[in-house]
Amino acid sequence: MEELETRQERDPQPLRQSVLEWAEVVVGSVVAVTLLLTFLCRIITVDGSSMNPTYENGDRVLVTNLAGPVEQGDVVIVVNALEEPIIKRVVATQGQVVDFDPALGEVTVDGEPLYGETFGISNGITYVPDLPGEVLEFPQTVPEGCVFVLGDNRQNSKDSRFAEVGMVDCRNILGKVVFDLFPLTKFGFAG
Repeated sequence: MEELETRQERDPQPLRQSVLEWAEVVVGSVVAVTLLLTFLCRIITVDGSSMNPTYENGDRVLVTNLAGPVEQGDVVIVVNALEEPIIKRVVATQGQVVDFDPALGEVTVDGEPLYGETFGISNGITYVPDLPGEVLEFPQTVPEGCVFVLGDNRQNSKDSRFAEVGMVDCRNILGKVVFDLFPLTKFGFAG
């Protein structure tokens, strides 16, 4: 009986089996997270100040293209508009007419002012810069399959007002921001 107990104490099988089980769990978790972040969602780091005060340089957000169709008010990541992906807010969708009211300092959608406070920013800050040839002429009707986007920091945002970005084809939207990850003071569902 003592010989059997001594052999079991010296036999590393239970330890090997435990290590293999843990390794299997860790590898499985890494594969699952990799697949999730490759095909279902992405973590994006905000670059620049065009979305202040909503998002600041260095903030991290979770983006997915599985959150349903893009709607007015959604914050999206746009690719192929400039050299780098950009983060902007959708203010108008296909078929809507976008214009700017210089007296109010607001964007209008279908003739109605879309006040900044709707998105948690100051009112009266949305103008078309006086840069002939670099900005679109307004009013503009958003074409089918496109959206019109603006940064929340309207004075410092290259967005759909500029010919370089223009109307954004929905196929160039990487996804919607659905969750704020960093800084931890903003941690939670994007709103």
